[in-house]
Amino acid sequence: MALLFVWQFTSVAARVLFEDSAFDDFMWTWHRDVGVLLFTLLLMRGAWRLLNVSRRPTSVSVMAKLGHLLLYALMLVVPLVALLRQYGSGRSLSAFGIPLMPGFEGPEIEWMVALGSIFHGLLGWPLLVLILGHVAMVAIHRRYAHHDVLTRMAGSPSR
Repeated sequence: MALLFVWQFTSVAARVLFEDSAFDDFMWTWHRDVGVLLFTLLLMRGAWRLLNVSRRPTSVSVMAKLGHLLLYALMLVVPLVALLRQYGSGRSLSAFGIPLMPGFEGPEIEWMVALGSIFHGLLGWPLLVLILGHVAMVAIHRRYAHHDVLTRMAGSPSR
């Protein structure tokens, strides 16, 4: 998922910094497909967590717990508002050539399009900040608190 998030934010950077370039065209072409894949993986990860709730290690701190809750909330909300915008636009949705949502005839559902247009990008930036903070906290925990949280994140027992 980390590499897919790198791809997503690179595609946004290409869109903002290199608009109408070959790089932008290539990256942006895949933004929706990779977003759908990330959303699917997030749902699978959530289901896995619920199935294994009794086997999860305790949180390192209250701040870590709150940070993770906010991170997961944004990973859920950002694609949900994009899906809302997509539905409201009346356009169909497919990812990797697989039809996922049919379009419809008639006018757009303006409030859905507006809500998605405002919040998808707006909430994407705090998500990026939280992801970067997450990466930084792994290094900080290792260096200063001597917690090997990266090993825990990978699913291996801490040493």
